[in-house]
Amino acid sequence: MLGFYENFPVNVHMVAQLTTSVSVKRLQQAIIQALHKLNNENLSLDAVANPSVPGCTVIFEFGIAEGETFNYLDQEETQKTLERVGKAPLQVMDFFCAVRYYRQREGKNKPLKFDYYMIRLTFNAKTVGIRVFHERGPRHISPEEIVDLVVSKVNMLFQRRALNPV
Repeated sequence: MLGFYENFPVNVHMVAQLTTSVSVKRLQQAIIQALHKLNNENLSLDAVANPSVPGCTVIFEFGIAEGETFNYLDQEETQKTLERVGKAPLQVMDFFCAVRYYRQREGKNKPLKFDYYMIRLTFNAKTVGIRVFHERGPRHISPEEIVDLVVSKVNMLFQRRALNPV
């Protein structure tokens, strides 16, 4: 089932509630587009979080759940998901997020340990619930900072803020 990960952990590291001013369908489409765009960005760690590693760059890899697996949000998967959401919005959207860290040394990018997160979004008429599970890694970016980044990127796709903290 697209958007639902059957083994999502019960105990999570962060829970948040947001309000929304747009329809669930438009919001889900914006979330998919924002995560797909983040997959192609190379960001500085200080642009995303309180940097614990100076001179570090970050690359995100988001995938959407489908049963017991996650599918990377490449162009094809993004289009498939947008079409599915266009027909009927999902009640739950689960994502896997790998956060890759690189540090510049001697002119080369040296990989550091990666972070692995699972994110669950649940949708009601005017609210969005978020649950974040940190699977493993050094936590150079906290669950709160990942949520803040995603909310910021989604809000940039609308003329006025679509997601607001409760």
